[in-house]
Amino acid sequence: YTQEGASGLHFARLIEQLGIGAQVRAKAVRRAGGLIGELVAAGEAELAVQQISELLAVPGIELAGPLPSEIQLVTVSCIGVFAGAEHAEAARALARYLASPEAARVIEAKGLEPLR
Repeated sequence: YTQEGASGLHFARLIEQLGIGAQVRAKAVRRAGGLIGELVAAGEAELAVQQISELLAVPGIELAGPLPSEIQLVTVSCIGVFAGAEHAEAARALARYLASPEAARVIEAKGLEPLR
């Protein structure tokens, strides 16, 4: 797992809450950031914990699945258009496209949950 970023910080807190922090850290391979699944693909680790979209970006590894909902941390991304934006209509068009069924297929394929 990463030492920085949302997924790494969440996992570090989670293993402490579960009372297994020392045991996990003793066996864990960690790095500051980046695609931690690359360590699995290179044979340097057996398991990677990171956001699904980041794991799916690494060739040669298999997604085991998300953490159980009771311990999962969901990251919500939003889009907005600033008042007085120079290209406000283009930004609104992008927002509409990102909410479209066509974009939803790509968003899901990349491991994210589209707007419903």
